[in-house]
Amino acid sequence: MPCLAASETPCARIPHSVARNLSFSCITNRPTVRRMTLTTEQSAAEQFWSDADRHLVRYGASFTPEIIERAAGSFVYTADGRQILDFTSGQMSAILGHCHPAIVETVQREIASLDHLFSGMLSRSVVDLARRLAESLPPPLEKALLLTTGAESNEAAIRMAKLVTGKHEIVAFAKSWHGMTHAAAAATYSAGHRGYGPTPPGNFAIPTPNPYRPDFTTADGELDWQRQLDYSFALVDAQSSGSLAACIVEPILSSGGIIEPPPGYFAALAGKCRERGMLLIVDEAQTGLCRTGTWYAFERDGIVPDILTLSKTLGAGLPLAAVITTEEIEQRAHERGYLFYTTHVSDPLVAAVGNTVLDVLQQEQMDVRARELGEFLRAGLLDIRDRHDVVGDVRGRGLMQGIELVLDRESREGSDVLGAHVTRRCLELGLHMNVVQLAGMGSTFRIAPPLTTTREELALGLEILDQAIGEAAPA
Repeated sequence: MPCLAASETPCARIPHSVARNLSFSCITNRPTVRRMTLTTEQSAAEQFWSDADRHLVRYGASFTPEIIERAAGSFVYTADGRQILDFTSGQMSAILGHCHPAIVETVQREIASLDHLFSGMLSRSVVDLARRLAESLPPPLEKALLLTTGAESNEAAIRMAKLVTGKHEIVAFAKSWHGMTHAAAAATYSAGHRGYGPTPPGNFAIPTPNPYRPDFTTADGELDWQRQLDYSFALVDAQSSGSLAACIVEPILSSGGIIEPPPGYFAALAGKCRERGMLLIVDEAQTGLCRTGTWYAFERDGIVPDILTLSKTLGAGLPLAAVITTEEIEQRAHERGYLFYTTHVSDPLVAAVGNTVLDVLQQEQMDVRARELGEFLRAGLLDIRDRHDVVGDVRGRGLMQGIELVLDRESREGSDVLGAHVTRRCLELGLHMNVVQLAGMGSTFRIAPPLTTTREELALGLEILDQAIGEAAPA
């Protein structure tokens, strides 16, 4: 392996203040301290990155080259005193901002009285949260299973659909992301399939309805989503063994590039499912609980899923997820021996946090706030698009927006390199942006600030993004 200069790989992972004092081993590619005196701060940072390099499993893209010490509201703070505006709500989860006082108070109170129970025991917080989720949803969604992560909730939902229908085939979008556990990963097509061996039989991908890059077009060049949908299910029918159990979808595909299927699509998709006796599972890990300007993103389309999964936003950054379904489906699953018994099912501490999240969302009318701030954010992004030719598209809803950078607006060819440059420059200027970190999709930014963000914070983020694009874009 060739030696790496301190201005290459080190700077992609280690702050410049530390990286300039390091050299890299030709054998291990691990940093070694040069023969010079380091400050205490530099020594601590160098030790941190050395330990990270030596002891952490790399589970995805590169780590952000900052040591984060604390977070509050819309900002995270680094070990060297930098303030960074968080335009992703952590992992699209901290919808009430970091360390919201109501969440902090709940955790401090509950951890001292009721933290964790045997999985067969129930607490008031669990039953209250199940009831309140049902009250926030249209009938007949009224039965909840409380879990931890999005992958786990999707795993439980798919397992339930298979048991209830007596079938096993699952349909999902080709740019989907539903998690990294067994069935959830099998229904995830944007990444993670290569090298892991065969997935369970009966998993089918259908084309993602992408208005910016339409594959089926009308006479005027717009996406012909009805023809695409008909074609998709013709392919599904041709491959199916007659055992179609469910279709699982995100209302807005986040990892797929903030792709929002057009109005009418999901109603038609629900019809395709009914025709085949399939259940419709809607995964609202990122879109649920006010982020898009309504309590649930599926409301726009006038549909009610058979099974709804929630996660990220429900715990506002803590591990809490839910599967919500109808009494009929739950009864049938129970009669057939539904089993999803986990260590942290119905945990009381995070359920109490979930109730606090609902309190804040309701009391502060966060659906209205997300809608109004989303309009402000979108207007700013459109203004950036008008000033920079490399911005090809702005899309999304509420406080879940995306922008796509392109080399050329005519060809709409994306650029992972440009996306990486803008991401890096934003971080240097004090803004954390999340570009889709998948090969060939690294030019689409996912913007999901906390619902508690202010116009001034949004304006600051837009200003930094505008500057970063201007500096990174080719002349």
